Amino acid sequence: MTRTAPEAMTIGRLARAAGVGVETIRYYQQRGLLPLPPAVGSYRLYPVTLNARIRFIKRAQELGFSLDEIAELLRLEDGADRGSIRRVAADRLGQIEAKIGDLRRMQQALKQLLLSCEHAGAGAPCPIIASLAEPVGE
Repeated sequence: MTRTAPEAMTIGRLARAAGVGVETIRYYQQRGLLPLPPAVGSYRLYPVTLNARIRFIKRAQELGFSLDEIAELLRLEDGADRGSIRRVAADRLGQIEAKIGDLRRMQQALKQLLLSCEHAGAGAPCPIIASLAEPVGE
């Protein structure tokens, strides 16, 4: 006897199937990322296909896309407007590259501070603490 998957499920079952909390599904609905199905009696039945949509949202978030960007990608999900899809992805890539540049500058600054601290005399104050105590912009 084979058991077929249901065509619709409660919000709790959908949440478990997608590996998210019920609150996450409700939040995605508020943001317009997921539809709100009509009530059937005292509860709502969600199409099983929303599981794939939730996985898409979570994967896009892992890649650094904001929920607004994900909403735009979902609007373009038929894949026909590749130029717009590429623009969204290129914008995200530019933001990631800018963050990487910022992180590299932070890395270099901390390396310098560690080196300064290592070579500072025993009686001198730690350059790390002194640098962090300085007012910003000086």
